[in-house]
Amino acid sequence: MNKLKFLAIGAFIAIAGANSNNVHAATYSVKSGDSLYTISRSYSTNTNYLMEYNNLAGSTIYPGQTIKVPDTVYTVKSGDSLYLISQKFGVTLGNLRWANNIWSDYIYPGQTLAIPAKNSSSQSQVIASPYVISCTNAEVDLLARLINAEAGGESYTAMKSVGAVIVNRVKSGTFPNTITKVIYDTDSGYYQFTPVENGMINNAATASSLSAAKEALRGADPTNGALYFYDNTATNSWLRAKPVSLISGKLIFAF
Repeated sequence: MNKLKFLAIGAFIAIAGANSNNVHAATYSVKSGDSLYTISRSYSTNTNYLMEYNNLAGSTIYPGQTIKVPDTVYTVKSGDSLYLISQKFGVTLGNLRWANNIWSDYIYPGQTLAIPAKNSSSQSQVIASPYVISCTNAEVDLLARLINAEAGGESYTAMKSVGAVIVNRVKSGTFPNTITKVIYDTDSGYYQFTPVENGMINNAATASSLSAAKEALRGADPTNGALYFYDNTATNSWLRAKPVSLISGKLIFAF
């Protein structure tokens, strides 16, 4: 090989290596047969991230459409943590969690993680409108995951109602004032919601639970102001004594 060409290639590789932490947005052109799910799997991310990142109202895509995707996939090494990886690539820990739908601190060597673009700031951006409470995109996803865990097998009305209870608590003045704090509330000495305790909250939201979350955040409330809900097999007498506002499937909503 020509010595000059060899040096040029070497310089290019060195520069590329020095800039390996510069994470930017990449784009993908949708092909026939693609779905958001298959695209998300190809880039080690999830459909909710792609929907929010691309401002998509639903999961429908079409051939030729351009989708923004993470351009870096990182393989976890021994000694890594989510925090250290976020620092390595100069992205927020919240964005890293959101892009990978990881809400615990457990990761393992060999696991692949999508690294969100540095300008992917919508996860931590507070949304004031069109929702009735302020929240972040990560909290919209968190609410959708709670809805899916609590009412995924119930009617869409029940799913919206679970979301409405969380919104009502945030607005109430007697519960914590953010979605995250309400869902992870332990002021009473125990978790308020079973999926937080058993880990089901970490399962990905579905399209219907995300839609129900957004409707509740826009003010839809089939419960007319309920602050509690419970399964119809619950034996808690204190909870059962509260005035019932709605029964939907196995879920009972109360004031």
